[in-house]
Amino acid sequence: MARYAIYGAGSLGTILGAYITKNGGEIDLINRNRDHVAALNEKGARITGTVDMTVPVRAITPDQMEGKYEVILLLTKQLQNREVVTMLSDYLSEDGVIVTLQNGLPEPGIAEIVGPEHTMGCVVEWGATLTAPGVCSLTSEPDSLSFHMGRMKGISEAQFQKVKDLLELMCPVHEEKNLIGARWSKLLINATFSGLGTVVGGLFGDVSESRDARRVAIRCMKECIDVGHAAGAVFAPVQGKNIVSLFYYKTAIKKAFATALLPIAMKKHRDIEPSMLQDLKNSKPCEVDAINGIVCRFGRKYNVPTPINDRIVAIIKKIQAGELEAQTSNIRFFDELL
Repeated sequence: MARYAIYGAGSLGTILGAYITKNGGEIDLINRNRDHVAALNEKGARITGTVDMTVPVRAITPDQMEGKYEVILLLTKQLQNREVVTMLSDYLSEDGVIVTLQNGLPEPGIAEIVGPEHTMGCVVEWGATLTAPGVCSLTSEPDSLSFHMGRMKGISEAQFQKVKDLLELMCPVHEEKNLIGARWSKLLINATFSGLGTVVGGLFGDVSESRDARRVAIRCMKECIDVGHAAGAVFAPVQGKNIVSLFYYKTAIKKAFATALLPIAMKKHRDIEPSMLQDLKNSKPCEVDAINGIVCRFGRKYNVPTPINDRIVAIIKKIQAGELEAQTSNIRFFDELL
């Protein structure tokens, strides 16, 4: 019998595991947080927010892992990817795959360790928050949940279908031929709304619905698109919408239109709390270097200026170091750049 696991079953992974289990699948939820694992086993996965359900699940800590898995869904932060993926390679079956649902552009680094024939990528287009051990809040509307999944060279149709069937126990899965383009589209959203949401200490909606924050957000999006294009990326649609045609601008009129569109576009995801902000609240290092920092690094490589993303990185690192609070007034740090 095929064995599946979610490694790094925090907010997103717990909700995904609950849906898979509720709809007839079997999957191990693996997390280092012993209190979270104990709560999941004793009380089930309690999912709140835009849904309300409790699902019995099987949860273990990494030291309890044994045997081989056909599919490992990876949801840890990228900070320890080399160490984590190297460890997971020992638990991967001969034709098994690691599917990264992480932010940024993680696939090439994972493929270096386990091989492209064992590497798949999946863009998660919904949000969640871990509110207590065993309790997670789904912060996107149920009718807006989806995955966009692609493969590295060497992944067979059978491997791809196995993962697709597993993830479809939660929500629709769209095969993404343009995996790198999908990654750049998600990176644009995360750099903008997770990055600025962390800066101001708020939700995605606090960025999209604030006049001052929107002015910064639209500049951040333009930087991401300019850098992605310089890197040769063709941005993939997000839930059927062409984000480049909607939000890229060269004239003041198009800029005003794109800025006004932001709260409408983010309406169903307005309650998402940035994962970076969640980490900082829990005194954990966040992955700003794998989100906004990626935009900055590619910008330097291709000589595309990224002053907004540079400033976001600098502010978040000051918050992480305890030198600054995550608060609304931080948006004023961008005034000189606008």
